[in-house]
Amino acid sequence: PAGVMTTLASPTQGETAGLSLWEVEMTEGGSGPLLVFDTEQIWTVLEGELSVDIAGEAQTLGAGDTVVIPAELERKVAARTDVRLVVCGHGGAIARVPGEPAPRGTPAWIG
Repeated sequence: PAGVMTTLASPTQGETAGLSLWEVEMTEGGSGPLLVFDTEQIWTVLEGELSVDIAGEAQTLGAGDTVVIPAELERKVAARTDVRLVVCGHGGAIARVPGEPAPRGTPAWIG
């Protein structure tokens, strides 16, 4: 796995109006797969540095930085240092990997 995801709030845990909030912890050098979600996500770095590539445009985020990742854009994240983030998104978000024949569905930590 790319990191440890901890669900903080989600529609399956109680009333959230469909939103989910989770924490992500990644170690330096860790990276997630190239993914596309059908809804936007908001990522905020609490500690460390993260490289985010959205639709081919890379940016580096540090503690206190936030990025909104629009729906339907390819994105890839990588930890430049040990990093801890909070992420907010829709609880029913569907993930897919470009080139795979079928969507992967809603990740367990989101739903």
